[in-house]
Amino acid sequence: MKITIDGKEIEAREGQSVLDAALEAGIFIPHLCSHPDLEAKGGCRLCSVEIEGMEEPVPSCMTTAEEGMKITVNGPKADKIRKTAMELMLATHPADCTGCPKYGKCEMQSMYQYMGVSPERWRKKSRSVPDNESNPLITHLFMRCVRCGRCIRACQDMRGVKVLDYIKTDMGIRAGIPDGKSLKEAGCRFCGACIEVCPTGSIVDALKIMKEDRSYAENVVPCRSTCPAHIDIPRYIRYIKEGDFEKATAVVREKVPFPETLGSICTHACESECKRNELGAPISICKLKRAAANNDTGAWKERAVKEAPTRKKAAVIGAGPAGLTAAYYLAKKGHEVTVYEKNEKPGGQCRYGIPAYRLPDELLDKEIADILEAGIELKCSTEAPTPEQLKASGYDAVLVSVGTHQGTKLPLEGNDLPGVYVDAEFLKRARMGDPLPVGEKVMVLGGGNVAYDCARTAVRLGAKEVHIACLENERQMTSTPDEIEEGREEGIILHSAHSFLRITGTDQVAGVELQKVDKFYFDENRRAVIELVEGSKHEVPVDNVIFAVGQKPEGTASMGLELTHGPYIRANEKLETSMEGVYAAGDVVTGTKSVIAAIAAGRTAAEEMDKYLGGNGDISEKLLDEEIPDPYIGQVEGFGDLERVSPQMAGADKRISGFDLVEQPFTCEQAQCEAGRCLQCDLRLNITKPKLWMDY
Repeated sequence: MKITIDGKEIEAREGQSVLDAALEAGIFIPHLCSHPDLEAKGGCRLCSVEIEGMEEPVPSCMTTAEEGMKITVNGPKADKIRKTAMELMLATHPADCTGCPKYGKCEMQSMYQYMGVSPERWRKKSRSVPDNESNPLITHLFMRCVRCGRCIRACQDMRGVKVLDYIKTDMGIRAGIPDGKSLKEAGCRFCGACIEVCPTGSIVDALKIMKEDRSYAENVVPCRSTCPAHIDIPRYIRYIKEGDFEKATAVVREKVPFPETLGSICTHACESECKRNELGAPISICKLKRAAANNDTGAWKERAVKEAPTRKKAAVIGAGPAGLTAAYYLAKKGHEVTVYEKNEKPGGQCRYGIPAYRLPDELLDKEIADILEAGIELKCSTEAPTPEQLKASGYDAVLVSVGTHQGTKLPLEGNDLPGVYVDAEFLKRARMGDPLPVGEKVMVLGGGNVAYDCARTAVRLGAKEVHIACLENERQMTSTPDEIEEGREEGIILHSAHSFLRITGTDQVAGVELQKVDKFYFDENRRAVIELVEGSKHEVPVDNVIFAVGQKPEGTASMGLELTHGPYIRANEKLETSMEGVYAAGDVVTGTKSVIAAIAAGRTAAEEMDKYLGGNGDISEKLLDEEIPDPYIGQVEGFGDLERVSPQMAGADKRISGFDLVEQPFTCEQAQCEAGRCLQCDLRLNITKPKLWMDY
């Protein structure tokens, strides 16, 4: 149908409101309580217009367009109603615009600027309503509330949570929680829809949630942005909640080819950023990834695509997570890929640096087999030629991803005594079934997850008493809390905040001399400053010492590439090395980080190498059609208090008896239950952002 607004004829759809038809046609009508995703209520009166044949102005958001309608936006009667409504709102609204979180993005500010109404001129009343900053994640600045009702409609109708409502107070009616309850007590799902639709900054994210160095979307969905591979975490968790593990696996595999490996051993930095931390414990993102992959049927392979052969050849040195990831995506781009691995089997640190009780060979073999299906030639037990030799033999591009497999020792007295080991060799020998001998008492020096891998391996090899000593206090340790607790259950004795002075003994290790640390920090030059507690020196008698204080690459000095910080390969942001057509990725560039970081680096390497080989660098995969999630999440009794689900784990006595898997995957029921705790923060990004008048 056709209607006319201010003399301009436009088309409107059947049942469409005058306001929506105007905005769709690029004609601005002031409005505040109206929102594209919410049912119109017409309460603010700012959208009042004059319609030929009607005596009084009407709210355009509540008026259905009819054929032949003639509408005037800024007629005298409509303009008077609009300005009076705005003046009444401004009369009780705080004047500190520049201090408001919505400054520059405030819809109300945009409206009064459009109408030429000054907020200072109409300051008549004061409405003293205390702010509520007691709720996790959400802050209510009630003085900024203009009673538009958007938050209430979003909570009740869009989300179906039904926590917010109009409430009566001594200062009048406003939006809030009935019966004086907190959001958590009332059953809030903390989805943030109320924040997203609020036009004035009355409801905002708690200050500590929003970080200046992240984009708005990254702040809203911090788990996804914190993941080095940017896996769409909320999306796969939602599928798990719905019981669709195949789709969940496909979502994960769109970004990484090692879903179950990551679900078993990932350091899950994403969980530290999960907003659910503010309600107790984060979503078990890592274990849910494992649950999805554990129920994988391989249906994702039906959508997997391999491009036509390019006749380009790429060599990869090192079959760890970075190298295999890069090889996988390069092969899928149609390049001929050969991977060289000097060890007997592929997997890198996943196979030789992580104990079997955390990551069994069978699991790793299965996922590597899926990778090799892309058409990769794998040469194990093979020392790779140098990058220059590989290029001379016909390879168009080379990737070096040899990892960090050489353990390091601190320059302590006694570090060369028999019985002193380094982590890399100790763990590799144990994994290969040819363990280094351990006595009854073992000391591990270091405070990371690798230190706990060494300590827990020593227990399984028969040590009766195993100690860990590290400079950091327990809060500062890089070990995950789970590792520390499981180690404690298995009898590991932790000496946190201790400096190791020397290893004692003459012909064999006899002990380690420790001293309590008072302060440990890094100065402005990143030099370690250690202040010790006087009189706290003591010796712990042990038969073996295992250094777990870092690892470094080996063999890089003979590769003909520019190095940095000793044996590390220098590479730029595109992972290009000093030699044309040669790239480097993973720990050999960054130092030992994590499997997920290595996988992310492998993806970047594949993108850049594909461009170098003549491709477009696009390695993205769509293994699943995009689906718009249902915004209606409903009520869940006691949602804020739902506790984190724990998978079944063998008792400590059974765990230490061998290298069998210690933790079982979630059952489907457990996984769905845990996924149900997710706040579904990403739903906020699907809410339409209203345009301000200057956008028209």
